[in-house]
Amino acid sequence: VQLQASGGGLVQAGGSLRLSCAASGFTADYNAIDWFRQAPGKDREAISCFGSSNRNTYYADSVKGRFTIFRDNAKNTVFLQMNSLNPEDTAVYYCAAGNRFTVVAAHYDYWGQGTQVTVSS
Repeated sequence: VQLQASGGGLVQAGGSLRLSCAASGFTADYNAIDWFRQAPGKDREAISCFGSSNRNTYYADSVKGRFTIFRDNAKNTVFLQMNSLNPEDTAVYYCAAGNRFTVVAAHYDYWGQGTQVTVSS
């Protein structure tokens, strides 16, 4: 089982990035994919979650209205479209897969390796 996160980079404030989380090796469909982020000196924060069975979505207040999570079933990939980025979005972004639609990191069984997002002012 593997989650491959990609798409991070350096962008100016106001810009956009699209993160990808490609899943492979799952013998059954996972119920939820969550994107977390962790900035230096801060706790890991759940920012967006996608429920596979009911297509529910969750967004943290800090990203609501700017980020969109969606899934491409054909590619077995979940994307996080990030618009109107600001320096406070700078962090390492991780995707995680699990059986519960939750923002609690401990409930996720599988994690990607993280991708760095840096937003310059």
